Amino acid sequence: MKVRLNYRLIALVAILGALAVREVALELRPSFIRPGMHLMAYVSNTSDGTITAIDLVKLVPVATIPVGGDPTGIRPDPARKELWGLSAAGDYAWVVDVTTNKIIARIPVGAEPYAIDFSPDRSRAYVAASGSNTVVEIDCATRKVVARARAGRRPWIARLSPDGKTLLVSNRDDGTVSVLDPITLATRAVIRVAPDPEQIAILPDSSKAFVTSAAKNEISVIDLKQNVLLANVEIGGTPSDLLLKPDGGELYIPSASAHGLMVMNTETNEVGNFMLLGRSPASGLLSPDGSTLYVSDSAAGDIVPVAINVRQAAKPISVGQGPGASQLTPGGDMLLVVDTASDDLAVIRAQTASLITLIPTGSHPRDLAIEAF
Repeated sequence: MKVRLNYRLIALVAILGALAVREVALELRPSFIRPGMHLMAYVSNTSDGTITAIDLVKLVPVATIPVGGDPTGIRPDPARKELWGLSAAGDYAWVVDVTTNKIIARIPVGAEPYAIDFSPDRSRAYVAASGSNTVVEIDCATRKVVARARAGRRPWIARLSPDGKTLLVSNRDDGTVSVLDPITLATRAVIRVAPDPEQIAILPDSSKAFVTSAAKNEISVIDLKQNVLLANVEIGGTPSDLLLKPDGGELYIPSASAHGLMVMNTETNEVGNFMLLGRSPASGLLSPDGSTLYVSDSAAGDIVPVAINVRQAAKPISVGQGPGASQLTPGGDMLLVVDTASDDLAVIRAQTASLITLIPTGSHPRDLAIEAF
């Protein structure tokens, strides 16, 4: 018996299948991407001394870039199509051309640098060298050190105020914060804070700074108009991260030791709310509009989305092992999370809070940056 083929039905099924494949591809493709545009993620691998470059349209790694021992502090410079970072073991800053994924500069900055910050116009970069007790200022166009100054003992991080007029350096072994002129690096003041100061958050109007202590359950509050300590505020656990609401009204403080999230009112300098989140909430990321906080639980292998306005946690999103640093792609389509223990990058569809895929990186990834060009 001959089977009569319904060619119209076969053609219709083929067309519907092609449309379905196209729809899936478009769903995974970030909404703002135009033809010929590149969207890349860069992950620093501390054990390899490399950067993994990942194509976020195709969701595959495309290059491994050797940058030097213990790479950290990676930051994008979209204006120049460059990626900046540090080699803590090599004592230099490095610059990668993202169009070729090649290193184009190495800049000696001093021993054990860990973080880099840029001026608002991206003309200057600032690095604290913990091992040499110095701070350097780099001209980003020439990639040359244009100023160098002494800081306190073991300077942890250098942060420039949003108005570009004040540079703050947390000196871990001194228990102080240095207030510097960002052009000359001359010291304006040295302020005693809670012991072992590390991270710094500065209000959008540059009026106050908040500094974490690695030794005590405290946040130090500094008046940047008078350059004085206002208070060492007791909180319910050791602060693991500092996240400032875009309008500057609230400070969000994940704490692994407290297993939760603390919320500080930046006007009154008081902790008014606490949310129990998980086993070890160690770092977080705020959405650009400040409505959602994504908290990485490094022990549970989860990301916990928190609706900030109503103080409500959603169902945790399972990712790889040891989730840490995270970033949202431009437009907010995808949430990227570095998994330090499973050596991969988790890609999450932000709208549905669902895991899309895990992309392999190098060994023990730590930091993350995104570039669109």
